[in-house]
Amino acid sequence: MRATLRWAHSDLRTHRGEALFLVLATAGIVASLLLAAALFGYATNPWQRVFTQARGAHVWLHTDRAADPGELAALDGVQSVAGPYPTASATVAVRGTRASVELRGTGEEPDVGRPLLTAGHWLDADEPDGVVLESHLARALLAQPGDILTLPGTPRTLTVLGIADSPERRYRPGEQPGLVWAPPAAVPDPGGQVIGLRLTDPGETDYAVQRAVTVLGAGAIGQVSTWEQARAEAQGDNRLLGQVLGLFGLGALLAAGLAVHGAIGTRIRGHLRDISVLKAIGFTPGQVVRVFLLQHLAYALLGAVAAAGLTQALGSRVPGRLGDAVGVWQGLPEHTVALFVVPACAVLFIGATTGLAAWRAGRVPPVPLPRPAGAQGGGLSGAARRVLGLRVFRVPAGVRTGARGVRGRDVRARGVRGSGGAGAPGAEASPGVRELEVRVPPALVLGWHKAFARRPRSFATVARLTLPLLLIVVAMSAWTTIDRFHSRPEEIGLPTALTVRVDADAGDRNTRALLEHDPGVAAAYPGVEVAALVPGQTATIALRGLGTREDPYPYALAEGRRAHGPDEAVAGQGLLDLLEVEVGDWVRMTVGDRPQILHIVGRSIEPENAGRVVSTSLDTLRENDPRLEPALYQLRLHAGADPDEVAGRLAEAGQGRLDVHAVANPADGLSPLRGVVLGLVAVLALVGLIELLTAIGGTVREGERDLLALKAIGLSPRQITGITVTATGCTALAAVLLAAALGLPLAHWLIDAQGASSGIGAGIARAPSAGLLVAVGAAAVLGAAALAAVPSARAARRRLADTLSAVA
Repeated sequence: MRATLRWAHSDLRTHRGEALFLVLATAGIVASLLLAAALFGYATNPWQRVFTQARGAHVWLHTDRAADPGELAALDGVQSVAGPYPTASATVAVRGTRASVELRGTGEEPDVGRPLLTAGHWLDADEPDGVVLESHLARALLAQPGDILTLPGTPRTLTVLGIADSPERRYRPGEQPGLVWAPPAAVPDPGGQVIGLRLTDPGETDYAVQRAVTVLGAGAIGQVSTWEQARAEAQGDNRLLGQVLGLFGLGALLAAGLAVHGAIGTRIRGHLRDISVLKAIGFTPGQVVRVFLLQHLAYALLGAVAAAGLTQALGSRVPGRLGDAVGVWQGLPEHTVALFVVPACAVLFIGATTGLAAWRAGRVPPVPLPRPAGAQGGGLSGAARRVLGLRVFRVPAGVRTGARGVRGRDVRARGVRGSGGAGAPGAEASPGVRELEVRVPPALVLGWHKAFARRPRSFATVARLTLPLLLIVVAMSAWTTIDRFHSRPEEIGLPTALTVRVDADAGDRNTRALLEHDPGVAAAYPGVEVAALVPGQTATIALRGLGTREDPYPYALAEGRRAHGPDEAVAGQGLLDLLEVEVGDWVRMTVGDRPQILHIVGRSIEPENAGRVVSTSLDTLRENDPRLEPALYQLRLHAGADPDEVAGRLAEAGQGRLDVHAVANPADGLSPLRGVVLGLVAVLALVGLIELLTAIGGTVREGERDLLALKAIGLSPRQITGITVTATGCTALAAVLLAAALGLPLAHWLIDAQGASSGIGAGIARAPSAGLLVAVGAAAVLGAAALAAVPSARAARRRLADTLSAVA
C-alpha cells in the first residue's frame, strides 16, 4: 500500500493540470445533474402538493345557466362534484394595472378544489364585496389583502380579503382570465356556471368528459379544462430547463468518462517501462489496476463532493428561477436521496470507464516486449510520399511565375525551384516549356501522417474530442433559437406585440380607428376567440378568427399554405396531434350548439394554448354567425416602437374601455437558459481540454522514438515542433468538422422534437450563423495548436542523452 501511495503521489505531481481539470469537469457535470433534478422537482411537486391538499377537481366544465349538474354525480368514475358556481367575466384594476378575471360565486369554502390561503382570510358574510384572489393573479396585480379593486366602466369596487393557491389553470394575460372567489351576491348577473368533477381514476379523464358532455348536451358546454392542462402550464419552462440540464449533463458525463478512458490508455502506453518495473518488484496485476482506479476515483469523488456541497450550500442563493427551484427542491422528501445518488452514479460511471482502461495496465508483461516494425502505423502512404517528394508543374516559357523575381530555368525560390538537366523530373519535356518543382513542408506531411496513421487509435481520439464539441454545437443552436424568439418573433408565431380586448358594446369601426390612429401601430387585426368542443367531445380547443380576407392575419406557417378561401383554416401542432389529423384534412368542431367545419390547409407555429388552436379569418366565422363582432384586436407595431409606451397611450385614449396587454413571448421564461448554456459550454470545454491535453501528451511521448531519426535527416527543432503541432491541429480540425456535420442535424432534430412535444410545432430550430461556427472552429483548432506548441518545442530541444534514455 505504501508503494501504491508513493506511485500515486508521484503521478499526481507529474500530471497536476490534468488532475485539476478532471476534478473541475466532474464538479460541473454533477452540479448540472443536481440542478436538473432540482428543476424537475420544482416543476412537478409544487403543483402536485397544491392539487393534493386542495382535493383538486380533475375536470372543470363551464356551462350555461340551464345545465343541470344533478346527473353528473351518478356517472361511473365520478367521486364527487363541486358546484355549480355562478360565474361572470369582468375586468378589475388596481393602481393602474388591469386584468381579465372570472368572478366565481362561492358561499362556503368548497370541499373539492378548495383554495389554500396564503394570506388574509376566507370570504366573510359581513363583507359582501370582499373577494379572494388566486395567487398568480394577485402577483400580476401586485395586490395584497386590504386593497380595493375597481371594475372599469362600473361604479363597483371589490375588497381583497385573501390570497390563495389553486391547482386550476393559472392566470395568463390575454390568454387565461384570473380566478376571483366572491360571494354569490357579488355576481349579480352571471353569464354561466362552472362545475368540478373529481374522478376515482385520473387516467379516465377523456372518457369522463365525454360522458359529462353527453349528459349535459354539447350546446350547454362552453369550455372544458382538465388537470393535465393545469399541470402542464404549472410545469411550464421549468421542465424544459430540467431536460436541457439533464441532457447536457449526461452528455458531458459520457464525454468525461471517455476522456478519462483515453487519458489512462495514453498514460499506460507512455509508462510501459514503469509498469513493467512495478511488476518486476512484486506488484500484482490487481495492484496495478488499483493504482489507476483509486487515483481517478479520488479525483471524481473530490469533484462530486465539491459539487454536492456547493449546490446544497449556495444553490438556493442563485438569483432567479434556478435559486427558487433549488430552494423548493431542498424541502422535498426525495432531495436527500438525489443529493447522494446523483454524485454516486457519476463517480461509479467514471470508475467503470477507468477500470476498463486500467485493466490494460494489469496485462502489461514484466519484461517489455519489443515493438514490431509496423507498430508505428505502416509508413507513409503513396499519396503522402508523392506530396513529400517533388511535384513538377509545367508552364509555357514566356509565363512569369508567381514568385517575385523568378523567371527562366534557373529559378531558386523558397518552396519553388527550377528544374533542368538530364535525369531531372520532366527532362523529357518539349522545348519552350518551363518546369517548376514545388516542395510541401515536411512538417505538414509528417504531421498529417502522425495524426491519422494509426487509424483505430486516431479515430478513437477524434471521436472522444468530437463528443464535447458536438454538444457545444447543440448548445449554440439552442442559444440561437432562443435569441430568434426575441429578435424575430414574427417567425415563431408572434407577429403582433399587443392584444387589446374591448367591451361588448364597443363599435368595430370606432375602435379600429382609435387603435390605428396611434403612431406606433402599423396594423390592427380584429378577431374573436371562442372555445370549441372537439370531435368525440373529450376536450375543448381555441377557435380563433383573426383578420379579414382583405387584410389577413400574418400567421407564421411551417407547413402548407395560408387560409384564403371559405372554410379554410390553419392549425397548431397541438391540435393536429389531439385530433390525429394532418394538413389537408377536414375537421368538425362544435361552438355552443352550432357545428363548424373547417379545411386545414396549413400548420402554423402556435406558442399559445399548447398549440391547441385552429385559426381562420373573422369573415369565415361570420358566415356561421353573422352577428359576431370583434372582441379583441391584435396590434402589429412599427419597427422601433416601444410596446409599453403604445399600451399606455392606448389605455389612456380608451378611457377605461380598452384592456391592453403585451403578447407573452415563450422565450421570456427561458431567459435562465442562457446562463445554463454558458455554464454547460464551460464544462464541455473543460472535458475537451482534458482530451486535448491527453492527445498532445501521447503524441509528444510517441514522437520521442522518432526524434533521433528526424534530426538525422536534417530537420530542425522548429520543423520537428511543427510535426506535433500539425498532428494536433489536424486532429482538432477533424473533430470540429465532424462535430459540425453531426451536431447541426442533431440540434435541429432535438429542438424541433421539443417544439412538437410542447404543441408549438416543429420548424422553430435555427442553426448558428456560419461566421460563428467558423470562429468557434478556428478558435478550437488554433487553441489546440497553441497548446501543443510548448510541450512539443520542449521535446524537440531535448539533449541527445535524454532522447537515447527515452528510446531505450
